[in-house]
Amino acid sequence: MARKRADSTVLHGHRVVSGSELRATFVEEEGVEHHPVRLRRRILHGVVLVMLVGVIVAAIMVALAIMNGQIKIPTAERSKAAVSVCPAATFDYTPPEKINLNIYNSTSRPGLARSVADQFAARKFIVGAVGNTTSSYRGVALIVSGAAGQSAAFSVQRNLPGSDYFQDSRTDPSVDVILTGDFKELAKPELVDQTPGQLSCPREDRRIVDETTWPIAPTATPTAG
Repeated sequence: MARKRADSTVLHGHRVVSGSELRATFVEEEGVEHHPVRLRRRILHGVVLVMLVGVIVAAIMVALAIMNGQIKIPTAERSKAAVSVCPAATFDYTPPEKINLNIYNSTSRPGLARSVADQFAARKFIVGAVGNTTSSYRGVALIVSGAAGQSAAFSVQRNLPGSDYFQDSRTDPSVDVILTGDFKELAKPELVDQTPGQLSCPREDRRIVDETTWPIAPTATPTAG
């Protein structure tokens, strides 16, 4: 009688697991336990990528809007509100004989204050102090008065076209004229406009808002000149 062939899958009464079965078991376990982790990572990477693309697109849109003027970026604010410091009232031309005037020369031209003072005196202005001073202002001339002297300053300014008006804290109606580097001459007497009008502040946008730091006031006691 032929001998029965031994079963290779059984050893000493125990079933032997083949290599193919072992590999199948590990693949099945890996699919069950690790696949969800990879899936979550892929989802997270996708969300991050979408958000990054969205940020880039938004940045491009904002940049284009700024370039086209649709979005305005606020600039740094000044130390105080940039309110106009030029009087808005309309003044009548005050007769020269009612105006007390001081003339100061801040240029390097000797005798300029006295020469201009004589011209104002010839027009019947009441000339007081005449001298030299210093000022960092660059322009034709400064016309300086307190609130009480604005009407008088208006008349003085009509004789000095291109000058710039500033108001200080004085309480009397006197007016100071500070001649600066661009001064050439007074308006011819017959050409002085005597119609009502407003004070002129052509360089207002270059002023300092804080009056205590205005660079135009005399920085030294006027001397004879």
